[in-house]
This record gives sequence, C-alpha cells and structure tokens, in this order.
Amino acid sequence: MKFLITFLQICILYVFSFIGNAIHNLFHLGIPGSIIALILLFICLCLKIIPIKFIEHGAGFLLGLLSLFYIPATVGIMNYPSLLSLHGLLLVLVVLLSTVISIAIAGKSSQFLEKERTLKKG
Repeated sequence: MKFLITFLQICILYVFSFIGNAIHNLFHLGIPGSIIALILLFICLCLKIIPIKFIEHGAGFLLGLLSLFYIPATVGIMNYPSLLSLHGLLLVLVVLLSTVISIAIAGKSSQFLEKERTLKKG
C-alpha cells in the first residue's frame, strides 16, 4: 500500500513538472519549466491547495535518489578533458562556492520560515 501511495505522490509531482514545462513551451519564457513547476507547487503548498501529506512520501523517495541523478552529468565530463584543466578547476570552485551559498540561503530561509510559523502558532 505504501508503494502505491508513494507512486501516486510522485505522479502528482510529475503533473506539476508537466504543467511547468507546458507553460514554458506555450509562452516561451526564459525560466525553465522545472522552475515554473516548483513555483506552482510552492504556491499550492502555501495556499494549502495541496496538503503536504499529498506529496511527502513521494518527495522523500525522490530525495533519496537525488545523488543518482548527478552520475550521468559527472560521467559526461570525462568527454571534455579541457574541463579538467585550470579552467576546469576554476569552474569547480565556482560551482562549489555557489552550492555552499545556495545551501546557506536555503537554510536561513528555512529557519526564518520556521520561526515565523512557530510565532503564529504561539
């Protein structure tokens, strides 16, 4: 039963992805469809149109597999030895720095939102 629930929740996430890509293709926006989908999902979660429990297990399952999504990109770099030179090292440093900054901003945002949520509950 849990497998079916997780599968259906992943389907809900996929529908958001499909809608985001459709909006991107329809309006030729400069924002990727996946980002549009995330914004739509965020809005639906904030407005409680979709309760968190409707996607919680599916999102957790996909997060567990997240590292597998990076393997093809990492293996693909081997086709470009120039990326492994000095310019490649600088590129890696920029990517690492931007990742750390993104994680820090996401963490601070989460702390802020949790603090606001706690204050509202009293």
